[in-house]
Amino acid sequence: MKTETHTERETYEMGVRMGRESRAGQVYALIGDLGVGKTVFTKGLAFGLGVEEPVSSPTFTIVQSYEEGRLPFYHFDVYRIGDAEEMDEIGYEDYIYGDGVSLIEWADLIEEILPEHYTEIRIEKDLEQGFDYRRISICEY
Repeated sequence: MKTETHTERETYEMGVRMGRESRAGQVYALIGDLGVGKTVFTKGLAFGLGVEEPVSSPTFTIVQSYEEGRLPFYHFDVYRIGDAEEMDEIGYEDYIYGDGVSLIEWADLIEEILPEHYTEIRIEKDLEQGFDYRRISICEY
């Protein structure tokens, strides 16, 4: 599925809709360059899950857990991971094979350890279409 958003709010709202539809064990692989709106989308997804506390990218902690929503939400940012083996050190399997919803920013960096079934969300911008324009592709694996 491909869709377009034209404002930051639309990108956020798309995340909200996906969060509301998420089910236990869902894994999202979020891919996109710096500044495309990955965190905006993630904040929307968290809100859709019922997370009310502020959500920020866990760049230095790798994973941030939010337990107060309708499902636990695990937000990974693997941008600084040097090797997929580093994910073993944080016990990533306990998160992604658990009963919560996991979202992994920069998931293409650890593609070899993603579960067999996940949803890839690829966000791209095209400045010729406008500063806030985003093309969002969603593919189930």
